[in-house]
Amino acid sequence: MAKQYDVLFRLLLIGDSGVGKTCLLCRFTDNEFHSSHISTIGVDFKMKTIEVDGIKVRIQIWDTAGQERYQTITKQYYRRAQGIFLVYDISSERSYQHIMKWVSDVDEYAPEGVQKILIGNKADEEQKRQVGREQGQQLAKEYGMDFYETSACTNLNIKESFTRLTELVLQAHRKELDGLRTRASNELALAELEEEEGKPEGPVNSSKACWC
Repeated sequence: MAKQYDVLFRLLLIGDSGVGKTCLLCRFTDNEFHSSHISTIGVDFKMKTIEVDGIKVRIQIWDTAGQERYQTITKQYYRRAQGIFLVYDISSERSYQHIMKWVSDVDEYAPEGVQKILIGNKADEEQKRQVGREQGQQLAKEYGMDFYETSACTNLNIKESFTRLTELVLQAHRKELDGLRTRASNELALAELEEEEGKPEGPVNSSKACWC
């Protein structure tokens, strides 16, 4: 069976409990929205394949519980992530203030060079807004992150934000992937050169040399 994707990446959703991480995930992977759901216990994940710059990327998206009692479990997943969404709720100043703590956790537990995007979710709840768009933009700028306001309810910027983080991860690993290709190409060229140098001069011997 032909391979369904070219590369696999792991993305992580982190943020306070109730900011809508699970809703973001369900909207992106299944195009579904449920206004009420049970809080995530520990960690859950879903998969989706998207195409970016002609490359089929399989993304494994981990949805973490925001409650303090699950932090020990969820932090174990930071180490394996290539991309992280830091999510707050625009109708909750508290969840916005806590982004600092989440960034600190990422710095401590995630691999160096992990790609990050700041998400201000529940943009459809404008009447309950406690965090201005400019505040989100400013915070993202301070941490050197892209910023999106999203709504799982109206599907605002869901595809755009997930695609953007995938693009960033792909760009960060492009040199690595190209390096592997170059190295493989160089090794092949070296093997061919060694084979050429090892060939006896004159008539070709019927017995083949072994280059194990």
